[in-house]
Amino acid sequence: MKKISLIIEREYLSRVKRRSFLITTLVVPLVIVAFYAIIIAVYVGGETSTTYRVAILDEAGLFNGRMEMDKNDRSTYTFIHNETETSFKTKYKNEGFNLFLYIPPFNDSIAPQIRLHSQSAVNLFAKSALEKKINNAIEKKRLIAAKIDPEIYRNIKADIDIENAVDSGKGEKKSIAEVASVISLLGGILIYMILLIYGTMVMRGVMEEKTNRIAEVIVSSAKPFQLMLGKIIGIGAVGLTQFAIWIVVMGLLQFSISLFFPAVFQQMPDPALAGAAAQHVNSGKIAEVIEGIRSLPLTLILFSFIFYFLGGYLLYAALFAAIGSVVSEDQEAQQLLFPVMMPLILGFVIMTKATNDPDSTIAVFGSMFPLTSPIVMMGRVTYGVPWWQLCASMLLLVLTFLFFTWIAAKIYRTGILLYGKKVTWKEMWKWLVRKG
Repeated sequence: MKKISLIIEREYLSRVKRRSFLITTLVVPLVIVAFYAIIIAVYVGGETSTTYRVAILDEAGLFNGRMEMDKNDRSTYTFIHNETETSFKTKYKNEGFNLFLYIPPFNDSIAPQIRLHSQSAVNLFAKSALEKKINNAIEKKRLIAAKIDPEIYRNIKADIDIENAVDSGKGEKKSIAEVASVISLLGGILIYMILLIYGTMVMRGVMEEKTNRIAEVIVSSAKPFQLMLGKIIGIGAVGLTQFAIWIVVMGLLQFSISLFFPAVFQQMPDPALAGAAAQHVNSGKIAEVIEGIRSLPLTLILFSFIFYFLGGYLLYAALFAAIGSVVSEDQEAQQLLFPVMMPLILGFVIMTKATNDPDSTIAVFGSMFPLTSPIVMMGRVTYGVPWWQLCASMLLLVLTFLFFTWIAAKIYRTGILLYGKKVTWKEMWKWLVRKG
């Protein structure tokens, strides 16, 4: 145990003291928060950045010379008379118009072929706004033709939103499916990225020791299993340290943005209602999302995230370390990485399925299978997972990690001292089955 702790200390301190670690730890949160702030600034300013002068030739009499405006619409609309589409589309730009909307005569029962002329591609919001105005006008015209009062129809028309009440031991809580889905995706994506980034870090650390011949000295004083375990835990501790610092720094930076620029957050519209469909901002939406978050088993989600992050990292780090011990160049490593990457990619794909159908056969299998469970289980845990499945998944993950660490140690024992030879999967298998 003393040798393992010494190896852990060496791996941890040698990386934490590097200038690259300090730069990455401080710069990454700054870049992420700056990017976040730019997105907010662009998103908030995007509503007023583009206004259009629209010329309308309404041969169908759809609008009767009057365009209904809403409070978010900043474009101007002018109805053109005594013109044809052919004659006016050549001169609307010279008359100061950005867009030219042509509405030909049409039968109420047949969708019209309406054309929008412009000098360049029209942005999505402006196009969607025009489409909504036209659809509303056509709908109103068809109701009148059918002798149905549009106001009566508007009052009759239903727009029901089913409320999901979760009956827990602490009382009834309101569940928001979208909130659960987003948190599941974020958790799965974070674990996927962490496994990939820090697993690669383990592989490169082993390759560096092999290339510099440091491993020859270390192997003479510690068993391969001790060396592999110490290396994996030490580099994992570096990742945890960096990850914790990122969370703290990003939290402080985000708090600073909201403190020094409160107007940005006050003006920011609800993303779920963004675009032309956003006729007004629902002030209760944020409270609804917060209520949806509170309805989730947050303690279980946090515990699961930490456990599957550690378990998944330890499992894949052993595999990455085994590959790093038998190669000396990146090109050789890439060829051997493919079989290890396949379960990670498969887990990511199954996780996207699990967020929509957490009890499907493929989602349950993915959350139990150790090579995919760290990612897939995060897609299910927000919806509630039977305790026996959660415990079985965790137990299988721990046992598989220990098994793969033992395999990695056997491969490491031979591969770390092998130079100038390209190793294949077949040869590594011989090392595993060989006794002594």
